[in-house]
Amino acid sequence: MDFRQLLPQAGTVEIEPLLDSLTPPDGAPRDRPYVIANFVSSVDGRATLAGRSGGLGDDGDRAIFHGLRERVDAVLVGTRTLRAERYGRILGKPERRQRRLELGRSEEPLACIITRSGDVPFEIPLFAAPEARIVVFTAVELDTSGCAAQVEVVRLDPGELTQATALRRLRSDFGIRLLLCEGGPTLFGALLREGAADELFLTLAPKLAGGGRGPTISAGPELASPQDLQLTWLLERNGSMYPRYSMV
Repeated sequence: MDFRQLLPQAGTVEIEPLLDSLTPPDGAPRDRPYVIANFVSSVDGRATLAGRSGGLGDDGDRAIFHGLRERVDAVLVGTRTLRAERYGRILGKPERRQRRLELGRSEEPLACIITRSGDVPFEIPLFAAPEARIVVFTAVELDTSGCAAQVEVVRLDPGELTQATALRRLRSDFGIRLLLCEGGPTLFGALLREGAADELFLTLAPKLAGGGRGPTISAGPELASPQDLQLTWLLERNGSMYPRYSMV
């Protein structure tokens, strides 16, 4: 799929080769994964319409969404987002899974969940897929006996259950080097507050929500000081803008 690249230099680019360069850079943290986030937002700042993000995205947004999934080691998602979006297998297309296998990687990324309450939506399709690999970090006991998916539960003391602790365990225990956060806003806000987010891929949809209670891409307590961003690239397709930022 072709995009118009506006920055750093003008031209036409294909998104798949562009994403092939996605690897943790020199100087990336060694004790946790390199964390990238991917969100879509309306021009007036809403991350959802009618409770879901799908009404904001387009084919360009979906191409980046699936392209990022194919290239990361794991995908981190909040329980409310899992339930609202009815998550299934992380990589649905066999050709994407085959490309990973040909590169000597796992068939699909590990799905990661951090939950203090233990309110995990076991009813969604993700947990019914025998091929899906899932790790849940929680402070409570969970019964996963009804899941067809391969689910590993990591119990942590409530005082230990932070994004930073879970990320360290993902790196040390599961070998995760590149992690994709797909939300929701509360999870992304927590990563920002703990200084554990490294990049943001954003789709700015040419749409207005016009009010409502839909969240922005981050939620929770305000940061002590704004997180500065540096623009890596800016793409455009059919009126949608696709900036990629690094945290500075």
